[in-house]
Amino acid sequence: MSFKLPKLSYSYKDFEPYIDRKTMEIHYTKHHAGYTNNLNKAIEGTDMLNLSIEEILRRANIEKSIIRNNSGGFYNHNFFWKILIPHSESTLPSKYMNEILQKSFKTFDCFKEKFHSAAMNRFGSGWVWLCVNRKKLTICSTANQDNPLMLGIGCEGIPILGLDVWEHAYYLQYQNRRNDYISSFWKIVNWKKVEENYKSAMRIRIE
Repeated sequence: MSFKLPKLSYSYKDFEPYIDRKTMEIHYTKHHAGYTNNLNKAIEGTDMLNLSIEEILRRANIEKSIIRNNSGGFYNHNFFWKILIPHSESTLPSKYMNEILQKSFKTFDCFKEKFHSAAMNRFGSGWVWLCVNRKKLTICSTANQDNPLMLGIGCEGIPILGLDVWEHAYYLQYQNRRNDYISSFWKIVNWKKVEENYKSAMRIRIE
């Protein structure tokens, strides 16, 4: 089985002014496509051809770096596109999801501050995640294209929200202003999808 670049459910311009059209296009057609193509090349002729992307990620820490980096890049971007929503639509959590966040972080604003801080403090390239870990919500970050489904990285869990803080995700528009990029992210979060991810994660048992 080879992995395919997923079709987007929106156009590149749908996130303006928070993420510009050119950044979205390059991010998807160059970076995500590159991870997809390189992953397929890396697993060709191996036993991983019959594995799901999640199964590959669970053993990525013992594989060659090319498999670890590209399997992570493929999964992370698939995940990222799904938790974005055009800015013309609602970008606030439901009452149910807001109460879940309040249980873990006291207030929605406290949650955003902790997530924002984790994103700002990720040195170099990487991601910041909101995860379900042992039925509790946690915030953590990973380097490069690592993610919480990989073993032994200190950020274990099932991701329900994630933000790409690689420079390719924002540099054309924001240059070195990562802080502004993170602030803009909250304008385009698909909280309905995050809630779906949360409910699904609460039903999964991680061995």
